[in-house]
Amino acid sequence: MKTNSVVDAARLSLLLNELRLPAIKVMWPQFAEQADKEGWPAARFLAAIIEHELAERDRRRIERHLAEARLLPGKTLDTFEFDAVPMISKAQVMAITAGDSWLEKGANLLLFGPPGGGKSHLASAIGLALIENGWRVMFTRTTDLVQKLQVARRELGLEAAINRLDRFHLLILDDLAYVTKDQAETSVLFELISARYERRSMLITANQPFGEWGKIFPDPAMTLAAVDRLVHHATIFELNVESYRRREAIERKRGPGRPASFATPANVAPD
Repeated sequence: MKTNSVVDAARLSLLLNELRLPAIKVMWPQFAEQADKEGWPAARFLAAIIEHELAERDRRRIERHLAEARLLPGKTLDTFEFDAVPMISKAQVMAITAGDSWLEKGANLLLFGPPGGGKSHLASAIGLALIENGWRVMFTRTTDLVQKLQVARRELGLEAAINRLDRFHLLILDDLAYVTKDQAETSVLFELISARYERRSMLITANQPFGEWGKIFPDPAMTLAAVDRLVHHATIFELNVESYRRREAIERKRGPGRPASFATPANVAPD
């Protein structure tokens, strides 16, 4: 009987490999022992090992998606001080993180505010929550992505490079305003915006309001077209709060006392 059990276990291991069920392969002996002790019906045992396999698949998927997302470390909704930005509704942000009401439609999210106000923190935290809810996200500084797209254009591969970004339900472009007013840079940025319009969503953070985007796009018609595509299906948040860095400097001058309330915690680097 012992020999047959060993043979059966070896064969079962091969079968589970063939079916690509690695979690069940590892855990089935433990579940089987518990089922024997507690007299589980076969259906309960089967359900238990399948649920374990699915949970492990979800965990591995989230790990892969987090690795490719390149989010800012430590930026979560739990560490974001919503009390310091009363113009932002926490309930609305939490609803946004479900994703299905806007990502499926290719809608956008735009975050405006001065430097140091928590835009990057909030953008990255939203991205993290969306990944945990099953969506694929990529976070990048706008200038970094623009430079990569410029290289792709020189190598006659711009369209393919933009198409590869389609695998991400949400593309987070941080610090849009730092793109230089250069025809080569802004044209690839415009092509990216146009390609994702009404198909794939974008989350953009910017220090400058739309009225100053003429400093980004050299051509007024291009500026108008870019704004039109981004705003057509968009939720806009304005973080009109005092800069975290300025508040921190003021608190240092004040010395010990009541701590300031700010959008980004002291142990997390601000945007």
